[in-house]
Amino acid sequence: MSRQHAHHHHEPGPGSGHDHRHPRASPRHRLVRLLTPHSHETAGKLDPALESSARGMRALWVSLVVLGVTALAQAAVVAVSSSVALLGDTVHNAADALTAVPLGIAFVLGRRAATRRFTYGYGRAEDLAGGVVVLVIAASASFAGWTAFGRLLDPRPVAHVPAVAVAALVGFAGNEWVARHRIRVGRAIGSAALVADGLHARTDGFTSLAVLLGAGGAALGWRLADPVVGLAITAAIVLVLRDAAREVFRRVMDAVDPALVDRAERALARVPGVRGVGELRLRWIGHRLRAEVAVVVDGGATVREAHRIAVDAEHALLHAVPRLTAALVHADPEPVPGETDPHLALAHHGARRAP
Repeated sequence: MSRQHAHHHHEPGPGSGHDHRHPRASPRHRLVRLLTPHSHETAGKLDPALESSARGMRALWVSLVVLGVTALAQAAVVAVSSSVALLGDTVHNAADALTAVPLGIAFVLGRRAATRRFTYGYGRAEDLAGGVVVLVIAASASFAGWTAFGRLLDPRPVAHVPAVAVAALVGFAGNEWVARHRIRVGRAIGSAALVADGLHARTDGFTSLAVLLGAGGAALGWRLADPVVGLAITAAIVLVLRDAAREVFRRVMDAVDPALVDRAERALARVPGVRGVGELRLRWIGHRLRAEVAVVVDGGATVREAHRIAVDAEHALLHAVPRLTAALVHADPEPVPGETDPHLALAHHGARRAP
């Protein structure tokens, strides 16, 4: 019997029964998320649970409206008080609200079916949206920092300090409401991404409380309190910018968490009939993962037997790797001593096998 190569590729549909939801974060993980600057990672914004739920999308747009109204209310106080700390917080809240727009557009584009030109679909639109998010955050950091630094060189008293304090509380309340709403909806629909976004909004609320401290310093007569808090808020935005830029760069370069590769290899090794795992590649397309893998099977297996093993291998991957929605499995015959490598004909085409 001649040796066979079997390929198996499957695109699970909405009713495929593979609901790869993420477990809820542990209390320790939530605390870390609460106290650290957040990342506007695109794939973290929209996951399969959020994609499949109109309720999740509504939560995204409700967040935009609430944070937008919060920013407008704060902007009105900025106009009469000249507080650069409040200005920095206002710009940050406005930027956070506006990030829902490119993400929403990318979400709509990402649901379009693949075409003969865009054979992998439109999931990469989320990477472009991530770039827009990074630019928005960078612009807000530059504006807030430039304004605060200028005020540090030319200190001025803050007018209407009570109004600034109230505006800071409004910023805190807006972010806290958005946080509670996102967390509640996220848990209801099983979206870890939406829950994480709620924790992010809660972190932003503490930025607003920093403005309250600046207002207290100004009330006590310390002129530098306002610009110092403004610079502190700028530094917080820069930390967010760093994390966001790093995530977007990694996505553009097709980076994945090595732990996912280890997890996939372990799952494949447990599949009956798989005698070895060769080349394994994972890549993000938007918020979905795709896999390409070569598995070693019995060289005497029929095409049907090799295909069954390939199907079992993909099934194992879909259950083991979160957000994986498609896999291409290639079955290689187990090598026999003295046998010529069946891939030798491909060598002169420059194809490289992953180690």
